[in-house]
Order: sequence, then structure tokens, then C-alpha cells
Amino acid sequence: MSVSTSGEAWVEVDVEALVDNARTIAKIAGTRLLPVVKANAYGVGAALVCKALEQLDPWGYGVATIEEGAALRAAGIGRPVLVFMPARTQRFDAYDRHQLTPALDDAGSILDWTRRGERPFHVEIDTGMGRTGVRWDEVDGLGAALDTPSFEGCYTHFHSAERRDGTAERQLERFLGAVGRLPRRPTLLHVANSAAALRGKQFAFDMVRPGIFLYGGAPADDLAQPSPVVSVRARVVSIRRIRRGESVSYNESWTSPRDTTIATVRCGYADGLRRRLGTVDGASVLLRGERRPIVGFVQMDMMLVDTGTLEVQVGDIATIVGEDAKQRITLKEFSEWSGELLHEFLTGLGPRLPRLVS
Repeated sequence: MSVSTSGEAWVEVDVEALVDNARTIAKIAGTRLLPVVKANAYGVGAALVCKALEQLDPWGYGVATIEEGAALRAAGIGRPVLVFMPARTQRFDAYDRHQLTPALDDAGSILDWTRRGERPFHVEIDTGMGRTGVRWDEVDGLGAALDTPSFEGCYTHFHSAERRDGTAERQLERFLGAVGRLPRRPTLLHVANSAAALRGKQFAFDMVRPGIFLYGGAPADDLAQPSPVVSVRARVVSIRRIRRGESVSYNESWTSPRDTTIATVRCGYADGLRRRLGTVDGASVLLRGERRPIVGFVQMDMMLVDTGTLEVQVGDIATIVGEDAKQRITLKEFSEWSGELLHEFLTGLGPRLPRLVS
């Protein structure tokens, strides 16, 4: 393990692997990057990620909220920051104050924005996601409001780009048809999330918006695979002998089939683990390079591991996700045990876990 810490639970971030993943997706797409760093860069650490990716000269960064954009500015990030959440006129002062780029989707808000001066904005076109943006078949309603040099970018979001079922191509056709009806083409068109960007230049346009791939998550098995970025580790804080037939954790949720040793690990559902992990076949951690099963309900601050005959001591490090002694528990494995998407597991890693650069 490459990080030395006296803490009891933490997340390690392999910055070199993060940058390597960004290079991979930029090379496949053949265009510039707009890395998505919303939700604190999927739980990895937004300021850390942005500073690491500066060497690749991205166009800027994508966030979900004004507050996330303001945090990047406070961290010294100077590139454009696009806020994906639909902008409300009442909050335009905050966009100006932090020099953030809004996403707009109606003529009224566009006119309100452009009356404030020549500052860039992007327009989202809803091509089938059905959540935000102007519908692809209603863009004519934006009219002359878009006939301004402040109209910098236009984008859409694919709902299933990881599936090769024609839906991404259908959404792309809708998007291009809608763009063709606008009074002017903006400087920047962008449609590709990680999955679409990894499918090549068909979806690349002026920039791509990678998210999960940057952080070590593969959108699909038949696409390029990322280098692992995130490891999650926690220390053993207690060890106790359990006799055959004795139970552990809340609701007596696991009963030992034999005499064994239980290691208590300092990481629980308040840190982002799922309570039912100990009831899922295969769910385990690495202790001294061996897979050992999680047993019983995970508690708020701790979980229990059946160590069997393995000699374990208080202070030993359990690897929840990551590598130990050439054994690895992958992000995908642990997410599946948790019944979560990769995105859910990463963004659910709690703030009690410090992010450490490895």
C-alpha cells in the first residue's frame, strides 16, 4: 500500500491513473475535454481532480450547482466552469460573482442573461433524457434570443450511450436537427459522456464530457477499460473470538458456523457502505492480502469481518476497494455487492473519509 496514514479510514486517489484515464479518453475521442467534476468529482475530490487535469489543457470543468462552481473558484481554478443545473434568473448575480457559465433553456432566461452584458451561456437540448433542457422539437421557440455572440455552446445528454441499441444515434440525430434550426451555430457542440466518448469520434464534436471513466469506472465491458483510481481502506480496531453458534451485529444477522475470529473494521454505512453487505454472498475485504468475508449487518461506523484462521492484529489495514499483496477488489465488484452503480458507490463515500493522494 502506497499511502502511510495514522487515520482509521480513508480514500486513496491515484492521480497518475486519473490523468492516464483522461489522456485515454481524449485520444479515443480526438477532441478537447470538459471533465465532469460534479458531486465533488464523484466523491474523489473536485479541487484535487481539476488541479491534476490542468496539465491536459481541458476547455473547462462541468459541475451541477453554483455552489460547486464557487468552490472551484475558491480553490484557484480559472478555466470556464459550466453549471449543468438549469439557471434561474434570480441567481444570475451568483453566476456573475463567481464567473460561471449557465445552462439556459428558454427565451426569457436567455434574454435576461444577455441584457446583463456579453457573457457566455450554453443551451441544453433535451433529446430523450426527459429531465432538463428545451425539447429538440421545440427549439424554434427560442427564436432570435439565440442570435447573440454570447451563445457559446449547445449540448445534450445521452441516456444509454453504453448500449449499442441505436438510441444514442437517434438522440444525436435529434440534436443535430435541432441545432440546424437555430439562428446561429454556437462555437461549441458537446454531447458525449464517458460511454459515448469511448465509442470514438462519431460523438466527439468540439469537446467531450467524461465522468465515471476518469475515476476508474468502466461504462461498459466492450469499451476501453480505465486504470483503477480509487482505493478505500480502513483499520482493524478490535478483534474477538466467536464460538460456533454465536451471533454478531444487529438483529443477530450472522451466526458463526464454527469457532472463529471476528475483526471489527472502522468503516460503516455513515462512510458510504451499504448496511446489508454482510448478507451478500462474496462480499469481502482484503486483510493481509487475503479475501475475508464481511459478516452481519454493517453498522454506522464499523463492519465485521470473519478472519477465520488468518492472524490479524488491531491496526492492520483492511482494503475495501483496491489492491493488497497483488490481490484486488475492484470498484465494479464492490459496487455490485452493494447493489449500486459505480457512480452511486463513489459519490456515497462520506466526508469522514479523507482523500489522500497516492
